[in-house]
Amino acid sequence: MKTYMFIYKIAFVILSIMLSLSTRAQTDTTKTLQRLAIDSNRQKLNMDAVYNRPFLSVGKLPVALGGYLEANTQYQVTDGVSDGFSFQARRLTLFMSSTIARKIKFLSEIEFEDGTKEINIEFAAMDIEFHPMLNFRGGIIMNPIGAFNQNHDGPRWDFIDRPFVATAIIPTTLASAGFGIHGKHFANNWVLGYETYLTNGFDDHIISNTDGRTSLAAGKINPLRFEESNSGLPMFTGKFAVRNRKIGEAGISYMTGVYNKWKLDDIKIDNKRHASVLAFDFNTSIFKNRLSLMGELAKVWVVVPDAYTQQYGQQQLGIYLDAIYTVLQRKISDWDNAKLNAGLRIEYADFNQGTFNENGKNIGDHVWAIIPAIAFRPVGSTVLRFNYRFEQQTDLLGNPPANTAAFQFGFSTYF
Repeated sequence: MKTYMFIYKIAFVILSIMLSLSTRAQTDTTKTLQRLAIDSNRQKLNMDAVYNRPFLSVGKLPVALGGYLEANTQYQVTDGVSDGFSFQARRLTLFMSSTIARKIKFLSEIEFEDGTKEINIEFAAMDIEFHPMLNFRGGIIMNPIGAFNQNHDGPRWDFIDRPFVATAIIPTTLASAGFGIHGKHFANNWVLGYETYLTNGFDDHIISNTDGRTSLAAGKINPLRFEESNSGLPMFTGKFAVRNRKIGEAGISYMTGVYNKWKLDDIKIDNKRHASVLAFDFNTSIFKNRLSLMGELAKVWVVVPDAYTQQYGQQQLGIYLDAIYTVLQRKISDWDNAKLNAGLRIEYADFNQGTFNENGKNIGDHVWAIIPAIAFRPVGSTVLRFNYRFEQQTDLLGNPPANTAAFQFGFSTYF
């Protein structure tokens, strides 16, 4: 808690300094205040998302500041039972970046979730460019598994909830201490990109948790993942992506590592138990960029000890597909390029693929949802969104599913 309070104070001081300087700059005829804006609808490679954000720069100050806010309200009913309306301040995220020297950059991302219930350093890394195809990155790194883990900022999305595959299958945002290399190659309309890192990994919370199931998300709570590897071995994460400026992007990524403590004082006390994830992602735009399609699929393999019951799955699967159509794009009020979007998300997560040993019947413990959405974007960096969410969740034994319906309204904006 002391560490989090220190981070909070440092972020507050930097924010105060930047706001003070920006106020002065607004009245300065030299106009030293510069806003480096982006359109959150426009995408480069997903691996570029960490830098492809709006920042506020003041004169020759070596640090640029940015961030985003995300909040909503919802009314949810499960099998006819409701707790009423809830207002949620989901997250406030601060970005700080600096060009230390030519081809040497630093960027950090600090997130405050649910007020200050959780305070996390999601990214804090230094990049050194030796060549476009060879860049060193070290620090606290977002593991490049799937697309959403890297490209997760609220203002980029017309949906209020993050997809199951990015929260329950792959825990967003998954960040670990480590280092590695990344690079890109450009050829006409094509861009090829890769990333590969060695980092600390998960720990036994994957199977020893309050969820009562195999859960990489529970493994994310490892309090020592920024200090040491629980297994004494590094976790590997690698991704390859290809993008055509006229077609879209496709990526494949893989993450694997030993999660359990298998050796103590150089004495073997257990077998090595691996947790691995294979993910595919894509995005494209058609009909003169009016219709955007994107999706992600992730498959998980976890070696579970024989002593654990069958409720702890050894394989999991998650998938989502988003379709966003721009219904209207025109000047509205003072906004020259406002957009009205209609969207639909379909998603599914199976937390325990396989069958029961006793009778060969399929194991339950899965959930699916469909979410229609309407989103208004007065500018590219701000979105107002209304979602209706219908969800069915089936328990381990395959009993009749619990039905959940939710009305959600919220907003997200870069600042």
